[in-house]
Amino acid sequence: MSHSLNEIAAHAKRASRGAGLSWGMAEEASRATRWLASHDLGGPTILADLLAQNDGIPHEQVAPISLKDDWHARGDVLCPLTAGTALNDCADHLIQGAPIKMVNVSYPLLILPFAAWAAIHLQQTVRVKWETVVIDTDGARVWSSGPTNEINTSISSFLTCELTAPRADPGQLPGLRGSVTPEIWDRLDTFAQRILAPATDESRALGAGAGLSDND
Repeated sequence: MSHSLNEIAAHAKRASRGAGLSWGMAEEASRATRWLASHDLGGPTILADLLAQNDGIPHEQVAPISLKDDWHARGDVLCPLTAGTALNDCADHLIQGAPIKMVNVSYPLLILPFAAWAAIHLQQTVRVKWETVVIDTDGARVWSSGPTNEINTSISSFLTCELTAPRADPGQLPGLRGSVTPEIWDRLDTFAQRILAPATDESRALGAGAGLSDND
């Protein structure tokens, strides 16, 4: 089904918060999902899979241990949201010419929006590579190559992010809406429902209607 990007972002934020992410990280997940959806890159699907994979796992287990040398997580599988936010913090390091390298990144496509924001910050084109996938972005446009199964892979043993030459050929520009299947929307909604307080006798009494009081 087609949804507005604002709808997708709001649903992604609620789901991320329901899955236990901090409000700040939920906002980053929302923005990243919206950006991918605008480029028809399946952001909601990848977010739903990532939230299910990391459900109940402490943040410290999936965050980069160090931002020196190759980035890797204490729990061996690096979360693309925590790595992506760190990438934005370290975007200026790309100017020095050395690529940022990450090991065992789950759902690496979620790194791409953060690379796009780094490209905007640096006003240059950034290239993200994993397996046989190569994706360039200047922040708005996207140039991608690689098989679909590797673009949407759940794990990449090695990922690099670096500056590259500007592209002269037309790239994919963002759209105004995104496509989300009912199944994926419902999976995200399952997480989102967790932030709703369960009903109690007191809350029911204070709800619509007279409840336990007599208004006559």
